[in-house]
Amino acid sequence: MLFHHGRSIASPITAQLHLPATISDQDLQSRGFALRRTATGLNLDHLNSVFVSVGFPRRDPEKIRIALENTNSLLWVEHVKTQKPVAFARATGDGVFNAIIWDVVVDPSFQGIGLGKAVMERMVEGLLQQGITNIALFSEPRVLGFYRPLGFVADPDGITGMVYSRNKQKKKNK
Repeated sequence: MLFHHGRSIASPITAQLHLPATISDQDLQSRGFALRRTATGLNLDHLNSVFVSVGFPRRDPEKIRIALENTNSLLWVEHVKTQKPVAFARATGDGVFNAIIWDVVVDPSFQGIGLGKAVMERMVEGLLQQGITNIALFSEPRVLGFYRPLGFVADPDGITGMVYSRNKQKKKNK
C-alpha cells in the first residue's frame, strides 16, 4: 500500500478490466441525474461545497478552475432539479500510458445510490479506451473498500510511491 499524507494509494488496475456500467445513463436520467463529461455548466462554488461536505479542505475557486483546465478526463453528475453537482471525479496524466484519478466525491446526501460507482466505472472505462493502462488514485483508508470491487489494488508489482513533503524539508533545515 502506498501512502501520501496519511492517505493510502490504491494503484494501478489492469488493462483487461472492462467494467459494464451498473447504472445506465438512461437510469441516471430517470432518477433525475445528468452525467456530464466537461466542466461546462459546473458551478465551482457548488463543487467546492461537495468537497467540503466529504472532508476535503475548501479550495480557491480560481485554483479549481486552473486544475480543471489541466485535467484530461472529467465526469460529474448533476442533480437536474437543483442544477448542482452531486458526484465528481477527474483524471490527469500523459494521455498515453499513465493517469491518476483525483477528487472522487459524492455529496453525502446522495451517497449509497450508485453515483460514485457510476462515475468511477465510466472514468476507468474511458481511460482504458484511450489505451491508458496504468491508472492510479489517491484514497482515504476508510474508503478503500469502495475501490477494490472496481479493480483497484495495492500495486501488484510492489512499487512504492513517494511524495515530496515540505514538512520534512522544513525540519531538516532547522
